[in-house]
Parts: sequence; structure tokens; C-alpha cells
Amino acid sequence: MTGDDRPGRLSRQERRSALAAPADADGFTSRRYWIHGQRLHVRQRRPTDPDVMPCILLHGLAVSHRYLMPTARCLRQRAVYVPDMLGFGLSDKPTTVLDVGQHAEVLATWLDIIGTPPAAVLGNSFGCQVAVELASRRPDLVARLILVGPTTDPRAASMPAQAARLVRTLPGEDWRQAPILRADIRDAGCRRIVATLSHAVREHLETKLAGVRVPTLLVRGARDRIAPQLWLDRAAALTPGSVTHVIEGAAHNAATTAGPELAAAVATFLTPEHRGPCLKRHTRRMPAAFRAT
Repeated sequence: MTGDDRPGRLSRQERRSALAAPADADGFTSRRYWIHGQRLHVRQRRPTDPDVMPCILLHGLAVSHRYLMPTARCLRQRAVYVPDMLGFGLSDKPTTVLDVGQHAEVLATWLDIIGTPPAAVLGNSFGCQVAVELASRRPDLVARLILVGPTTDPRAASMPAQAARLVRTLPGEDWRQAPILRADIRDAGCRRIVATLSHAVREHLETKLAGVRVPTLLVRGARDRIAPQLWLDRAAALTPGSVTHVIEGAAHNAATTAGPELAAAVATFLTPEHRGPCLKRHTRRMPAAFRAT
């Protein structure tokens, strides 16, 4: 394994794939769907095996489909859909900045249009909040959840605290992401990013996890300071039937810098038994730091 290919490092081919849209690349094409009068851009690939559960990847608050492509391209056989939530990436930019519930409603409408069977939904960062909301509102659409670097840790549920954690996690990220993140931030705009962060810190993910009724995998990069291990353990303790996984060498953007490793963990999780050496079944004992006093 070369220095460019190890976990936490983005390869040249991954960068090209991430920035390819709307051109075809790696079997992925771009499609736009009209949802509530807005065009939703989706990067998608048809399955080689139609009997394999499809997978939907949901991005975080300042980014788009682009930074999820290193993981998406490694999810073999299955149909893969990577939407740009409204306001981000190549989707339309409504004047109103959508909150978690509104994003979930748009995605549910889109999934009804394309008519997929119940899918595995992978969210990263803010996308975890949308994924859990989608599963709560429309359990008929979601068969599995994968929550990567979930936000927001209740111990840092404010905009200044999240900004401070971002500064602490940046040294663990790979600088090769810069062209991808620059394009994403340009498309979203600072006003939308700040307003979405405001929605994110007011959304209490921990209050919804107990209601999750599908198998759930919780993942973090070992160098992630936005979603630390203590928070991942608490989230797992709150989520029935969950398993956890830590990707060594990766930080918060594990879906970008450790795509093959994350995709391998997802593939293991989506086997019928979802057992394997890379996954840790979580007990429901609450970590001491979070017990009521």
C-alpha cells in the first residue's frame, strides 16, 4: 500500500471521480429530479446485481455528493445513489435554507418517485441527522442505517463549540481534499452553511436514536474530533441493535479519505448476519460520563 493509498489519504483517481459530475465516470451518471419545484441532482449507478440492497449516501452541511464518491465507487454490485440535498452541490438553491425535517421530506418524495426497495442509507456528519429523520418518518424506505461521524454531540451542541471541534480535527484531514471541499463550499455559499449549522446544533439526534428500528452501523475516523469516541459509544448505547466501527488513520471525512475501508465495513454490515472482525457489537451500558447524576 502506497502513501497515497493508505487510510486517511485521497488517491488521484478518487479525486478525479469526485470532481467528474455531471460527466459520466466510474459507472456513475448525473440525473436531476423535480421535487417541490426544485431540481434535485443525484449521482447514481445502476446495480450489477438487482437483488442486492441499494445504498443511498447523504452528505454533510457544507459539502455535496463529491466528497462521498470515494466510498460510493467502492460499493460494488448494488445500485448507489448520492443526492445533493437542495441548496448544495449541483442541486437547485432554494431561497429558504432547509432544516433536517425538510431535507428528509424532499428525499422521501424523491425515493417514492424512483421506487427503490427499502435501502441502506449512509449519512455522514449532518447527513446522519437527515438519515435518522428519514428512517423515523418513512420506515418503509429504510432497511439499514450507516451513521459516519454523526452530529451533533450534545456536549458540543452550539455553533462555537462545533467550530472549535472543526479546528481541532482539521490537522487530521488530508489536504488532498481541498479541491473537492472548495467546489462544495463555493456551491453552497457561506450563508447556507452557517444557517444549516444552526439547524444541526438545534437538532437532538440522541433523542431519536432509541426509536430507530433497523440495524445500524455507527462509524468514526480515529482522528475525528467532531464525533469523538465517547459520543459514538453513547449513540450506540442509545440505538437498539447497533454495531460500531473505527477507521484508523481517518478523521471526520472518513467517507472521502478512507472510501475503500468504509465501503468494506458497509459491505460486511450489509451481509445477512452483519457479523465480522471489523464490526464491534455494542452493549447497551451507558458510558459513565453520560449517566444521569
